[in-house]
Amino acid sequence: MASPADKPSDADNFYKSGQVALQKVKFKNQYHMNVAGNLFLPKDRDKAARHPAIIVGHPMGAVKEQSANLYATKMAERGFVTLALDLPFWGESDGEPRNSVSPDLYAEAFSAAADYLGTQPFVDRARIGVIGICGSGSFAISAAKIDPRLKAVATVSMYDMGTASREGLGKAQTLEQRKKILAEAAEQRYAEFSGAPARYTSGTVHELHEDSSPIEREFFEFYRTPRGEFTPEGQSPEFTTHPTLTSNVKFMNFYPFSDMETISPRALLFIAGEEAHSREFSEDAYRRAAEPKELYWVPGAGHVDLYDRVNMIPFDKLTEFFSKNLK
Repeated sequence: MASPADKPSDADNFYKSGQVALQKVKFKNQYHMNVAGNLFLPKDRDKAARHPAIIVGHPMGAVKEQSANLYATKMAERGFVTLALDLPFWGESDGEPRNSVSPDLYAEAFSAAADYLGTQPFVDRARIGVIGICGSGSFAISAAKIDPRLKAVATVSMYDMGTASREGLGKAQTLEQRKKILAEAAEQRYAEFSGAPARYTSGTVHELHEDSSPIEREFFEFYRTPRGEFTPEGQSPEFTTHPTLTSNVKFMNFYPFSDMETISPRALLFIAGEEAHSREFSEDAYRRAAEPKELYWVPGAGHVDLYDRVNMIPFDKLTEFFSKNLK
């Protein structure tokens, strides 16, 4: 187990700000499911004006209290109305069984957040942007392809959850391995249809061993230590970050970067660590996107560093991007 002393000195996932007011909110998506969010309002805002807003999506398997709240708080300090949301089936949002995978409903959550923000008297509905962290980067792109109200999209440490599921990192997963995963999930459907308990897959390991991979260690040090560990009330830490086995294969049919050039002329910003194991996804998205687009590398940063390391996260870059594209 990593000790608190192992936490990077600038890691501040649970950052709070005296400059920002927090309101817990819930709103319906198009399918009448409750989506939960934390709304952050700059205390010094002009209460007679309408302001630009940013929706912030958490890493895949996480909840809004992990990374998304931090980004939302920091961007609210910079003058934006921000909304950190829980994706359906996770955190305080509706959805059963818990931890289910539904790329369509994940993308829908960003549109539902636009519904909510765009009907608030303090938000300018023509100036709504998105920050998607890790898997939420791919969900935000999927949403933006069909929702023109999302005027600018920034991704951070993005995972294309479709490619990652079909091919693995660095395309290391074979077709035979993919078919084995599909067969196992299909067989488990019979078991659960007949009353067996749900099985869970992937996610972050609960113990480290001598042969644990660097990627396993990287996620463990965030999700399984006080640095970033958070379990919503009434939910079990045993299942944190683990999607259900039978639903996780839905990602095999998820192609968020297909046709993403149609998002243009809305702007896209891809932020990734130079040392990130996931950098291939930001590179791929940048190649496929049409202008205006930018790929921004954070020197010395890995994947998880950009979840919570406030001295590494380029908040100035994000502020510049949204100030320009939500003006």
